Amino acid sequence: MNRASQRTEPELPDVTAFIEMVRTAPGFFDGASGDIFVTRAPGRLDVMGGIADYSGASMLELPIAEAAIAGLQRQKERRIKIKSLVADALDGNREFELPLDELETGGEPINYEAAQARFAHNPNDHWAAYIAGAFLVLMRERGVRFDEGARILLDSRVPEGKGVSSSAAIEVAAMSAIASAFDIELEPDEMARLCQMVENLIVAAPCGIMDQMSSVHGQANRLVLIGCQPAEMYRTLELPDELQLWGIDSGVRHSVGGGDYGAVRTGAFMGYRMIADLAGLTVEPSGQAGVVRINDPEWGGYLANLTPAEFESEFSQKLPKKITGKEFLARYQGITDTVTRINPEKRYAVLNPTRHPIHENERVTIFVALLQKSITEIRARSLGELMYAAHEGYNSCRRGSPETDRLVQLVKRSPELYGAKITGGGSGGTVAVLGRKGAGEAVNQVAREYEQQTGYQPYIFSGSSMGAAAFGHLRIDLKE
Repeated sequence: MNRASQRTEPELPDVTAFIEMVRTAPGFFDGASGDIFVTRAPGRLDVMGGIADYSGASMLELPIAEAAIAGLQRQKERRIKIKSLVADALDGNREFELPLDELETGGEPINYEAAQARFAHNPNDHWAAYIAGAFLVLMRERGVRFDEGARILLDSRVPEGKGVSSSAAIEVAAMSAIASAFDIELEPDEMARLCQMVENLIVAAPCGIMDQMSSVHGQANRLVLIGCQPAEMYRTLELPDELQLWGIDSGVRHSVGGGDYGAVRTGAFMGYRMIADLAGLTVEPSGQAGVVRINDPEWGGYLANLTPAEFESEFSQKLPKKITGKEFLARYQGITDTVTRINPEKRYAVLNPTRHPIHENERVTIFVALLQKSITEIRARSLGELMYAAHEGYNSCRRGSPETDRLVQLVKRSPELYGAKITGGGSGGTVAVLGRKGAGEAVNQVAREYEQQTGYQPYIFSGSSMGAAAFGHLRIDLKE
């Protein structure tokens, strides 16, 4: 992806509206000069895979119609100025400024720990870490020297806290705009990896990489099949004509920054560390407290490469359901995950967080194979059963919620709908729904019944759009 290829026409209504707003009310860009680079990145509907990405499982994602849009204009002053138009930005504090000198010390980029502390110190600034963090990641990982600053205007129609990857959409739109404006060549996989680093190391949310890969690689009305070992775009798949996908928001706010998500992730890595001992693999200290290296020619370092049969017959009975961080560290020294940290005082679930990604990876494989066959009613129901099993896997890891369970049960009652599951990091957010083509009224009925039972009117996600790589960038001259 040569930066992001330049487009000649907006084509999408949200981009057209954004450009019209910039042209007719250019106040934010007053006082600066030069073209404005406009980029766009969608959220995603997690169809299969979910919280198995950090264990190396395959992911199946649908880019949604809702997207984040960034407009960036370079300025001579070495300062980043960001304005967010997102309606529910934290406390309404939607403007942020940062001298680029604050991202350096002694002429070198500051470390990620210092940047993380900088944004954590003032909660009102935390939203800006998703955008400003891209500058530091490019400085540290790509050796970029920014001799000029930038003004960045951000808008997003990806609802926050719905489990459809609003954060990744913002990160990708921002990173794409920076790369375009400053002539930085980033291949799509690298862009996704760098955006994940923003979220992991600066925002301090321990997400996997499926969200960023989906937002970068997405193609309208096609499912994105992603490998997470560590990150690889496998291919896109057309959803069969007989089927359609929707998302129904439960109204319960979702966050991968929460402790429970991190604990489930840590539990999975604990399980892998224990399996390494049981399998006689060589384990070495990494030099970082709580982190080890495993020489793993058997499974390539990824839990998801174990087969379910192998896990259940050889290891499941030997793993504890739970263990304290203190006991684990005393016996095993650490895990291979460099993103999370083990709290000695915390009690971690191990067995179910370890089991889930192993079974989920196989479910994704079967799901993809079924999609490529002619779709009969029996096969459509089989796809749905895989989604229901994935949903139960979340519940076994305590990443479900009563509200998402309620939505799944309502879907099960409809003959036109085949399956449903909680999406993304879980613990609320959106439920992905698979049904017959044109079954939108059945989805609306589920939403109405959910509102009657809970008093909450769900947002329904419907439709799809291209990812950041396919969109490229638009270059706007305000003088024209």
